[in-house]
Amino acid sequence: MANHGDNERLRQLDEKIARAKGGDDKSGSMASDKYSQANTAWRMVTELVAGIVLGLGIGLGLDALLGTKPIMLVLFILLGFVAGVRVMMRTATDIQKKQVAEAAKDERD
Repeated sequence: MANHGDNERLRQLDEKIARAKGGDDKSGSMASDKYSQANTAWRMVTELVAGIVLGLGIGLGLDALLGTKPIMLVLFILLGFVAGVRVMMRTATDIQKKQVAEAAKDERD
């Protein structure tokens, strides 16, 4: 009889652990969502900075080759900025599409 009582207590303990893990999974997904948002923000910043730095490099290189000191530098920095903003906007659009798809999936369920 004592063995049956121990099995019942173990089953109850397993249920409590499963419920506790279920609660932790929700908070864990919220934490991972925060990290996901931070990673997305860093990705966007990196894309913008990469465009500007690439424009800076091309502009300096062309200025050195052509002897037109500030013209190409300014032009390609601006072009790099525009390219970086376009890539950021494309990333934001992709993220928005994913969120809309997830919301539609959640509504169906």
